[in-house]
Amino acid sequence: MNTNRELARIFQQMAAALELLGANPFRVNANTRIARLLKDMTDDVAALVAEDPKTAVKRLSALQGVGKGSAQKIVEYLETGEVSEHRELLEKVPSGLFEVLEIPGVGPKAAKLMWDELGITSVADLKAHLDSPELAALPRMGAKTVDNIRKAIAFSEKAQERIPIGQARPIALELAAALNAVPGARRVEYAGSLRRGCETIGDLDFLVVCDDPEAMREHFTTQGAVTQVLARGETKCSVRLEAGEVAIQADLRIVPEDAYGAALMYFTGSKDHNVRMREIAIKRGMRLNEYGLFAGSDERPQQSGTRPVASASEEEIFRALDLPFIPPELREDRGELTGELPRLIELGDIRAELHAHTVASDGKVTIEELARGAKARGFHTVAVTDHSQSSVIANGLSADQLRRHLEAVREADQKIRGITILAGSEVDILGDGRLDYDDELLAELDLVIASPHAGLRQDTKTATARLVRAIRHPLVHILAHPTGRIIGQRPGLEPDMNALFEAAVECDTALELNANWQRLDLRDTHLRSALAQGCRIAIDTDAHKESHFDFLIYGILTARRAGLGPDSCINTWPAKRLHGWLCSKR
Repeated sequence: MNTNRELARIFQQMAAALELLGANPFRVNANTRIARLLKDMTDDVAALVAEDPKTAVKRLSALQGVGKGSAQKIVEYLETGEVSEHRELLEKVPSGLFEVLEIPGVGPKAAKLMWDELGITSVADLKAHLDSPELAALPRMGAKTVDNIRKAIAFSEKAQERIPIGQARPIALELAAALNAVPGARRVEYAGSLRRGCETIGDLDFLVVCDDPEAMREHFTTQGAVTQVLARGETKCSVRLEAGEVAIQADLRIVPEDAYGAALMYFTGSKDHNVRMREIAIKRGMRLNEYGLFAGSDERPQQSGTRPVASASEEEIFRALDLPFIPPELREDRGELTGELPRLIELGDIRAELHAHTVASDGKVTIEELARGAKARGFHTVAVTDHSQSSVIANGLSADQLRRHLEAVREADQKIRGITILAGSEVDILGDGRLDYDDELLAELDLVIASPHAGLRQDTKTATARLVRAIRHPLVHILAHPTGRIIGQRPGLEPDMNALFEAAVECDTALELNANWQRLDLRDTHLRSALAQGCRIAIDTDAHKESHFDFLIYGILTARRAGLGPDSCINTWPAKRLHGWLCSKR
């Protein structure tokens, strides 16, 4: 069991229970913040406490956002296996109500009212009451609200809880293009977690400036993918979309051009970042909201006709608060408002693909097709890294097959001008950390990528030793997708990430951020810690066909969320520098 993840679950449940019980919002938000912090931590909080139990509360309280009370609860859990407040809250709140809260349109007040008046304590109970007149008769409920809840339940049963960014972004891009084509459209942009580059997306948010709001509303609510119109107001419309197997909610907000920047900042979020921005504004004697940045202490200055100090663009709002422009991907309240910002990596910085497959193993392209596709993207280098012999399901190559394959790669390198084709392999890391080929064969390769594919349920100690052994192998260049996770399907390994980072720095081994949107491994929080320790990073698409090069954007977004600059990424290096580093391991 992952201690950080379990503690995060406990604090998140306490926040939900407190909200259901009508507790002070400060207590709710405090528990939510601790849950988020624990999810993001790469240090094992159990190990942190074990270093010196006597000073654990003090050291935990020194972490940003952790108060003494929360620190004491963490220590209590590590000492006893539970948090007494959590146990007491669960005794007061039926567990099924947490699922009821996840239904769109059912807030804490409504859930508590249904619980108190009708004994509804689960989604099953709620479904059983949908045709009951008692439910519609509850205060602020009504037949229309009940019908919306019915549709929300049906939608939730079909929809994923959160959609991987690789499924959500194409839908958003297509919808944005359609909205841009509406006559009179002047500005169209998606916001929310998608603009911040999060690995999963809850719903889609669009901001629009246009000359014909009615035409925009009509187009948004009647497009082919719409299965339900949730709201159609003057400034906001909400719909449910179904595109293939993906079901997701989308919201449209029509805003005036002179408030566009403030609205874009507000609806981009994150919630925690917005809170910090409002606090900064208040300290400067101003108020910040979705309508603009205003001088004075009036909580609703826009209603009194006060003109904003800044509102038309995000840049002018940051400038008015004496802050540098914060890229959307960094807006997570992880210190972005307190320190110097790096120049973040961009898509155009990438000059090489170092992890790709061909028909020799489980790819769909030949060596030449792969190379020509990479060349068309402007890359100076592409590495052919087909699977090793233990990856039977991926048609991994035996030692003899690999040697013949290397000859074919080098022939293609001689034939195709304008790009260097490296002869490599994605070599399985066996359960004990040994590699899938002997050292003599590994030494013949231009590039060795070591990856875990099997044994992904190993305990932390075993997984750490396994991966560190591979990192320390003198012929390994890159540790690829280190945890082996698949987002929403399997958690993968849970090694001591800091031990991996230390070994990678010591051995000059790069760690991969696999850009395939189903992996994104290293994840952003891991990558942030890796950079802090000085690790080299590779961003690769793990391409199996030419269109997979398009996955690179997801790696870039994840890297930007971690604060990655181009020089720390080996894929951005000029050919001479990259090839020199590869040769240094030979």
